[in-house]
Amino acid sequence: MRKLLYLLVLSTIFTIGCSEKPQIKIACVGDSLTYGLGVEDITKDSYPAILGQMMGDAYRVRNFGSNRRAVINKADYPYINEKIYNEALKFDPDIVVIMLGTNDTKPNNWLYKDDYKKDMESLVESFQKLSSHPQIYLCYPLKPHTDPKGHRGISDSIIVSYIIPYINEVAQEYNLKVIDTYTPLSNSPQLFPDSVHPNKEGNKVLAEVIYKRIAKNKN
Repeated sequence: MRKLLYLLVLSTIFTIGCSEKPQIKIACVGDSLTYGLGVEDITKDSYPAILGQMMGDAYRVRNFGSNRRAVINKADYPYINEKIYNEALKFDPDIVVIMLGTNDTKPNNWLYKDDYKKDMESLVESFQKLSSHPQIYLCYPLKPHTDPKGHRGISDSIIVSYIIPYINEVAQEYNLKVIDTYTPLSNSPQLFPDSVHPNKEGNKVLAEVIYKRIAKNKN
């Protein structure tokens, strides 16, 4: 009798274990805006961390942001040269959220502006080739709340006139989803202590915008 009960318990545990679905993996790819530069604790206050809380236990969200990184391969700090880029690929995500372009607008990087689109295409293709065949979302860079001369060389006018249109073109050509993360925070300079990086509250707004876009597509 005991043996029978033991076998029944084992069978139940095995059935429950097998019925559990694997977590849906979300890779947040980007620069310091994704990393969470400026917040007290990136494991709690960066937008990927907050997004993970919003998505719930069925999802696993990882932060693959790296400070100062750019799309352009000839830039001072290209994202694809970083170890974290390879880690993002190895993560084999089901969903990829890419927000890059802010650092590309710096004068020393924008010298190679003609490379931005093709290098973004190469980045997108590298994720599309993964066995997980992830759904890819392209986010607009956030508005830098600066004086006309820019902050650290970052240019809002380049983001508006070039980066955003390029992102739209790549998204259309590769049938990707676009998330407008520029507009929701464009009138909230108080959420950007250094004029470029959002604080905890700003990251909450950013996470909410991305969450709603992913949730909308999920339904």
